[in-house]
Amino acid sequence: MTTTNRTLLSPLKLGSIELPNSIIMAPLTRMRSSADGVPSDLNIEYYTQRASAGLIITEATSITADSVGVPNMPGIFTQEQIVAWRKVTDAVHARGGRIVIQIVHAGRASHSSLTGGVLPVAPSALAAPGGTYSPRYESVTYETPEVLALEALSGIVALFVQATENALEAGFDGVEIHGANGYLLDGFLQDGTNLRTDGYGGSITNRTRLLLEVVDAVSSVIGSDKVGVRLSPSSTYNGMSDSDPKALFNHVIAQLNTRHLAYLHMTEARASEIGMHDDLLHNVINNAEQFRPVFEGAFISAGGYTLQGAGETLAKGHASAVAFGRMYIANPDLVERITAEAELNKYDRATFYGGGAEGYVDYPARVAN
Repeated sequence: MTTTNRTLLSPLKLGSIELPNSIIMAPLTRMRSSADGVPSDLNIEYYTQRASAGLIITEATSITADSVGVPNMPGIFTQEQIVAWRKVTDAVHARGGRIVIQIVHAGRASHSSLTGGVLPVAPSALAAPGGTYSPRYESVTYETPEVLALEALSGIVALFVQATENALEAGFDGVEIHGANGYLLDGFLQDGTNLRTDGYGGSITNRTRLLLEVVDAVSSVIGSDKVGVRLSPSSTYNGMSDSDPKALFNHVIAQLNTRHLAYLHMTEARASEIGMHDDLLHNVINNAEQFRPVFEGAFISAGGYTLQGAGETLAKGHASAVAFGRMYIANPDLVERITAEAELNKYDRATFYGGGAEGYVDYPARVAN
């Protein structure tokens, strides 16, 4: 077995979550829940097929009907959703797997056609570039969001708390707070989208406040050793930018160090648009290399990795584990293939988003499940 594969197959502990290997299934938008955000039987099969991952991180899951960002996006805010997710977690656990749920408020990266006519909300009245899909999968341009009033921010924190309580009821092993990719919490962090002049805007300390309030409130429910946070420094996805990302994210990480989280999950800037095409950006910051030394806990890196690149990243100490996205779409038995040094299936980008079983649960495994 190659050194790269041995490294990837090494066991790891993330907070109180023990992993048999360092191969993470990244959160992957697939748009295959019901129109009401209820996970389906296909979702059960999809996640269960991938239960040998060191850890499964679910696709971004909405904490409220007002923050759905794409059609057929799962939620964790109704009893029907909770019951359906419980079927997923029970099935994954029955196969010996571990699974955490990524909880998100989409912020301005949403559309009123997805939220019953309610305008998206954001720290400031700045529309994101580009757009999303309506419930009928028609292309729609992002709208200028409604500015969240100061008194409404405690309600946002409460939504994350309720989502965490629901996740516990649904049997998840932990939660990952989505603070990346231009969604609401990231929108508050970065000064390209946060023009506020109150206690949640202006200085880096102020812009970090909402994320930390969410982290603290969620941790009080589930325990910080079962909480992960995802960040995306220097990503341009959804029109994000900051005048000094190094200073901003060094501050965020310093604050997270005092929270003793299960892990920090950071995406690589080179893969900002990886969900749209296969081209990686060049001459951009290496987030794992720059920020991993600052974080004192377990660090997951994601974004455009090959197996060799992942092994090198772990060997250099730039990450504790690597999360794979497109590789996990096409290879439900990725761990087994790495163990056997077997050839990998090739993915079909045309079936990434929406649809049914094709390109979702029909990729072949080397040994039938």
